[in-house]
Amino acid sequence: MSQPISLLVMAAGMGSRFGGLKQMEPIGPSGETLLDYSIYDAIRGGFDRIVFLIRKDFEEEFKTRVGNRFDGRIEVAYAFQALDDLPGGHRPPA
Repeated sequence: MSQPISLLVMAAGMGSRFGGLKQMEPIGPSGETLLDYSIYDAIRGGFDRIVFLIRKDFEEEFKTRVGNRFDGRIEVAYAFQALDDLPGGHRPPA
């Protein structure tokens, strides 16, 4: 029996150079996002679970526009990144 395989998708970026949340920007002919293509490939490659690392402040929008698209196809989980939640002695860059 093989172990389940999870894919961690780091999608917490601000998109400051892009000018917005590129994680949710439709690019495909039917409104697919870049993440849609990556996750489609992950499902075909045998991954059992996708874990999206995102910021809490856009959780609901991300779930609605990205995560919920995979209901019934693959297990989806969320983890959260915050600049104010760093190990002792560390500060975020200016």
